[in-house]
Amino acid sequence: MPAPSNSKRKSAERKGRLAEFAATLFLALKGYRILAQRFRAQGGEIDIVTRKRDGLVFVEVKFRPSAEEARLAVTPSNQRRIKTAAGGWLAQHERRIDVPMRYDIVALSPRGLRHFRDAFR
Repeated sequence: MPAPSNSKRKSAERKGRLAEFAATLFLALKGYRILAQRFRAQGGEIDIVTRKRDGLVFVEVKFRPSAEEARLAVTPSNQRRIKTAAGGWLAQHERRIDVPMRYDIVALSPRGLRHFRDAFR
């Protein structure tokens, strides 16, 4: 399969950034404290790191034609990369090792936004 053209790649990057902005705003309005965005660690990236009450939430943002397609786009391989990056974030920022944490997905589609809490373990 040929590589996507530069204009398609730029369009996808623009949509991704817009989706992350919308997800960040949505989470902030729901009372989540945003700790980091687009955190990169060796082996992975986390779109949004938040804190809600005493727990950490690592959020993957996906934009697809439907919320279900977005949820399914977070494959087991993506999940492993997110968990690896979460370990990197914890190593750099968290002093306690007993902090409750979970992995959420914020799915955006032309029909709206859906928040999947504790989407994978």
